[in-house]
Amino acid sequence: MEQLAQIAADTNFAAIDWGIVVLYLVVSVAIGLIANRYVSDMADYVVAGRGIRTALGIATLTGTELGLITVMYNAEMGFTGGFAAFHIALAAGLATLVVGATGFILTGLRRHEVLTIPEFYGKRFGPRTRILGGVMLATAGILNMGLFLGFGAKFIVGITGLQSEGALLFVMGALLVLVLFYTVLGGMVSVVLTDYFQFVVLSFGLILATGFAVAKLGWGTIFTSVAELKGAAGFNPLVSESSFGIDYVLWMLFLGAQGCAVWPTSVARALACESEAVVKKQFMWASLSYAIRVIVPCFWGVCAYVFVMQTPALREAFFPADPAQAVSGVYAMPVFLGRILPVGFIGLLTAAMIAAFMSTHDSYFLCWSSVITNDVIAPVMAMRGKALSQRAQVTIARVLVVVIGVMIFIISYAYPLGQRLWDFMAVSGGIYFTGAFAVLAGGLYWKRASSTGAVLALIGGGFAVFGLKPVQRGLLVHLMGLPERAIERFTGARVGLAAVVLAFVAVILGSLLFPDKPAPTARET
Repeated sequence: MEQLAQIAADTNFAAIDWGIVVLYLVVSVAIGLIANRYVSDMADYVVAGRGIRTALGIATLTGTELGLITVMYNAEMGFTGGFAAFHIALAAGLATLVVGATGFILTGLRRHEVLTIPEFYGKRFGPRTRILGGVMLATAGILNMGLFLGFGAKFIVGITGLQSEGALLFVMGALLVLVLFYTVLGGMVSVVLTDYFQFVVLSFGLILATGFAVAKLGWGTIFTSVAELKGAAGFNPLVSESSFGIDYVLWMLFLGAQGCAVWPTSVARALACESEAVVKKQFMWASLSYAIRVIVPCFWGVCAYVFVMQTPALREAFFPADPAQAVSGVYAMPVFLGRILPVGFIGLLTAAMIAAFMSTHDSYFLCWSSVITNDVIAPVMAMRGKALSQRAQVTIARVLVVVIGVMIFIISYAYPLGQRLWDFMAVSGGIYFTGAFAVLAGGLYWKRASSTGAVLALIGGGFAVFGLKPVQRGLLVHLMGLPERAIERFTGARVGLAAVVLAFVAVILGSLLFPDKPAPTARET
C-alpha cells in the first residue's frame, strides 16, 4: 500500500474535484428517497412494474453492465494482454446481437412473466429445482460480486491519491453505505432512475477521457509501443505467445451469450420490459454497448501500459526485478488517468465511475436479495403452509440487501484472488450460469427435459468452482500434494468449458433416464 501511495500521489485530483463528487452523491441519495414512494409490492421492487420501454431499457441495461468493476477488469485485460483483449468485446457484441435478434431464452422467460430465473425453474420443473437453483444463483452471485467493492475502492484510491493507511477500508465502507441506502429504499424503481442519469454522465466521461488519453500519448505511439513491447501477442489472441488461446476465445463466446441471456441482472431488464418486442429491440441495440463497455476500458488499459513503460518510476513499480514486489496491474489505469486528466474533469470522471459502481451494485444487491426471498424463503414457507405477503417479501428483500452488503465487504477484504480479476469473475459466475444455461435451454425448447435432468445440470455446472485458483491450490497443492505448477493446466477457461459440456450432458442423460411422470388426466383423478 505504501508503494501504491507513492506512485498515486502525483495526481491532478484537487479540491474542486472532491466537490463535484460529493454533489453527485447527494443527487443520487435524493433519487433513492424519491423512488421509495413508488414501491408497493415485489413487482415494483424487483421489475419496476414491468413498464420499461426500449430507450430507457437500453440506458438502464448499459448503466448496470458498465460498472466500475467492469472498467477495472477490462482495463487490467488491456494492460496485460494489449489489443488482443479486444476479442472479448467482439464476442460480447456478436453474442448479444444474436440473442437480441432471436429472443433466445429472454422472450421465453418474459412470456412466462416470472420475476426471477429460479421462478421459471419452479414452473417448469417443480419447487425442488427452484430452491436449488435459487441457492446456487445467490451463492455464485454473491461470490462473483464479492470483489466489486474492493476494486471499486482501489480505483478511487488510485485516481485521487489518498495516502492514509486506512484509506482503502474507509472508501469501501463509504461506498457500501451509500449504495445500500438508496437500493434498500427504492428497489428497481431507484435502480432505473439512477441508471438513466448515470448512463448520461458515464457516456460523456468515457468519450472525453479517451480523447485525453489519445492526446497525451498519440495514436501512433500507442500502436507502435504495443507492437515493440508485446509483439504479435499484443494483437492476436491465438498466437502461442498470447496469454489467451483458442480455448479462451471459445470461453469468451459462451460468456458473451450467457452474459445477456442468462446472467440475472441482464435478464431482470428483459423481465421488466413491457413486451417481448421491446426485449428484442433492447438487446439488439444494447449489443453495441456490450462491446463498447469492453473496448473503452481495455483501450485505457493499453494506454496505461504504454504510459507506465514510458515512465521509469512507474515501470519499476509495476514491473520490478522481483515480481512478488509488483504493484497490481489493476491500479495502472486509475494511476494513469490521475496523472493525465485536468483538474475539474478528473472529478467528473470519478463521479461517473462512482455512478458506474452504484449502477452495478444496486442491480446486483436487488437481484440476489430478490432471488433468496422469492425463490428460496417464499417457496420453503409455502411448503410449510405459511405464505408470505407481498409486503413481507419486500421487507425481507430489503434486510437481505444489508446482509449481502456485509458479506461482500468481508469477501472484498479477505479473498485471495490469485488470478486476473476478469478470470475470477467469469469462473465464479460460471458456478451458476453454466448449469443455468443448460436448464433454461432444455426447459424452454425441449419438452422431454425433466426435473431430475435439471437438478443434475445445475450440480454439473457447479463444478466450475474448480476454476478458482484458491480452490485449486487447496485441492491439488495442499490436499493432494501436487506441485504449484500443476494448477497452470487447469485454466478458468478450460474448467468453465468442461462445466458447460457436463451440464448439457447431465440435462440430456438425466431427462432420458429419469423422465418426469405425466400429469394425471381428469379421469385418473
